[in-house]
Amino acid sequence: MRIVAGRHRGRAIAAPEGADIRPTADRARQAAFDLLAHHPETAGRLIAGAEVLDAFAGTGAMGLEALSRGARRATFFDTATRAVACIRANAKALGETDRARVLIADATRPPAPEAPATLVFLDPPYGSGLAEAALEALAEKGWFAPGAVIVVEQEAREDLHPPAGFAAFDRRRHGRARFTFLRYQ
Repeated sequence: MRIVAGRHRGRAIAAPEGADIRPTADRARQAAFDLLAHHPETAGRLIAGAEVLDAFAGTGAMGLEALSRGARRATFFDTATRAVACIRANAKALGETDRARVLIADATRPPAPEAPATLVFLDPPYGSGLAEAALEALAEKGWFAPGAVIVVEQEAREDLHPPAGFAAFDRRRHGRARFTFLRYQ
């Protein structure tokens, strides 16, 4: 697995052994970032300077990709200590420890934010049904800035029913993954 673009382009990202952490494939990550860069709803003005939240972060690939592309800071959540250790190691290897805040935290019971996020990645375990609960919990705690963009990755056959306050502006399928792009209103 590698960073796809930006200042860390081509740099490797480690992933722990085992099936409990499922990193977003490089091609799917590239497709999601391409949409963020070119969609009329986001029009290339979203990533540079963004406050990012990568929840259910696993390896941290989405948040690290955002940092590589110019995000100001990224916060990473995961409940698995192996995942948190992997994210910290990846941030250190990329020289991003100053801009990466890595927490053992549950996106369905999140801590209070230091700053609301303008760009959020949610990648709950496939088939878990946790996306809606995480959206509600994060909104209640103040994790979303007004107009924030949220990218939810789920298994292609899963349906996302965004809670009140969220509007879907695009959906894309990439192999086993489906990305739903939401705007927080």
